[in-house]
Amino acid sequence: MRPCLALLLSLLCLLATPVATASPSQPIAGWEWRWGDSPVDPSGSLAWLNETGEAGWQAIDFPSNPPDRQNHEILWLRTVLPAGEWRDPVLYIYSIDLIAQFYLDGKPLYQYGEFDARGRGEFAGWPWHMIELPDDFAGKPLHIRVFSDYTDIGLWGEAMVLDRLDLLTLVMKRSWTDVVISAFSLLVALLAGCFALVGTQRHSLGAVALFSLAASTMIFAETQASQLLVNRPLIWDGLAAAGYFILPVGIGMLLTHWMTGVPQRCVQALWRLHLTYLLGAVGLSQLGLVTIASTYPPFDLMLAITLPLMLAVSAWDFSRLKGEQRWIIGSFAIMAGLLLADMAVAHGLLAWRQVPVSLGLLVFSLTIVGVSLWDYRRTQHQLTRLHHHLEEQVRTRTVELDHLVRKLEEFSYEDPLTGLKNRRYFDELMQHEATRADREGTPLSLIMIDLDHFKQVNDRYGHAAGDSVLMSVAELLKDHFRHADVVCRLGGEEFVALLPGATTESAEARAQALVESVRQLRMRYAEMALPTITLSCGVATYPCHAREPIALLGLADKALYQAKYGGRNRSATWSAVTLDSSPSIASG
Repeated sequence: MRPCLALLLSLLCLLATPVATASPSQPIAGWEWRWGDSPVDPSGSLAWLNETGEAGWQAIDFPSNPPDRQNHEILWLRTVLPAGEWRDPVLYIYSIDLIAQFYLDGKPLYQYGEFDARGRGEFAGWPWHMIELPDDFAGKPLHIRVFSDYTDIGLWGEAMVLDRLDLLTLVMKRSWTDVVISAFSLLVALLAGCFALVGTQRHSLGAVALFSLAASTMIFAETQASQLLVNRPLIWDGLAAAGYFILPVGIGMLLTHWMTGVPQRCVQALWRLHLTYLLGAVGLSQLGLVTIASTYPPFDLMLAITLPLMLAVSAWDFSRLKGEQRWIIGSFAIMAGLLLADMAVAHGLLAWRQVPVSLGLLVFSLTIVGVSLWDYRRTQHQLTRLHHHLEEQVRTRTVELDHLVRKLEEFSYEDPLTGLKNRRYFDELMQHEATRADREGTPLSLIMIDLDHFKQVNDRYGHAAGDSVLMSVAELLKDHFRHADVVCRLGGEEFVALLPGATTESAEARAQALVESVRQLRMRYAEMALPTITLSCGVATYPCHAREPIALLGLADKALYQAKYGGRNRSATWSAVTLDSSPSIASG
């Protein structure tokens, strides 16, 4: 399929396909692995393709970085492809470290990269893979032969079977936000570059242009949609690496402009170190002495050290910085945290997930652009009109980005274990109810609920039994409170009930009744009787106990503490809490 046609088709799918795909994707499970390369049988075939036994094969949750690698550079993987109803089935692989050969039912299916007679090969890039499957693939064994002289080996990210159109739709939905951010960053780079040519603040605006261009390049090159546009993985990986390596240079140059003395010299030394590495990596890769893949681990190690150092040095003079300079430091901290998290995922230190680095870069770009233009505006009246134009562009694209994020991302307010509303829902509901109670002058009560000694249940009977207890208590909470009341699980064994319109006396009565109901609750798990569960409650009411409704959560939490301190298995109200009762309370 031609890249442009694939891009057009995927865009049409994105517009025409609802949130739920027509045919669900099926993640591949049941992976097994073994180190080394397969011997060749007398017929000239790879012997491991025809093995049916378990000898030498070991199970793994996801086929990436098995243990005891030592000096192994060849890894074999196998599994059985799942059955399902697909119109045009394909095998989707998020990425491969580094090259691989796929065999279905012992026959070649797909190859990425070039292998020599020893089973080795050169780095060919990190694209995603869409592998066509025959109609009768279900239930057949899939073998994968992987070579990697990189720090990681095997598959990476995701491996699933789904329809071709669903995959193209998935790729575009995942890429759309980053494409918008990349376009915005490119616009920022162009405007900042133009301002740097005609103005006096060339240092800061030049740094803005460099950083924004690097961010735009890195973000777009790493999107899966870029591969649909031009299917040249090494080119995109080279652009992504260049943008990634330039980022600390742009950050350092910008921070240097705002600092003085020792902090300025330290940051300057750090970005010059990164610039030296960038030039060396580009030169060695052009000479063919290193590959793009081999330049990442040393850079990541260096970045893991220099980013926190830049942040620490920036915080050194934080109290003496101006307000706009503090905004830069704060946004830099957000971006640095996301970059480090993404780096940890890439090296297997964290479970695979998609870290929204692009959103961190957007926050940083918006901050530095706003600060730089505001400072420049004070010296150039002509730039004022351009500054207003840029702000309008930023505002428009931010609104469009928010709309796309809301449209593409599903948002859950439900705790998956208990079926109650979760903490995110409670925070938004609390803000809403607090505003309404304050505006209308109506009472609002809040009950903090915590199971007593719940850790002992987990320790003695296991977490599965503990989950059963939480679900039983959650069902009781649903039945106990009014329809107008809302019960949420804050986390662990802690719950909260929000009672709009309830007075202190009414809330106390419900809390006392709840304590008694739970005390009488009898639970079993796996034909085994569980011990009696008790809970403690803390009650607070607006306006009786707080001048502002939003303060109820803290007051109810203190009342809960008093109930725990008073012996548990009871309810306490904020009006009865004494401030000098501060001994520590054991967990639960």
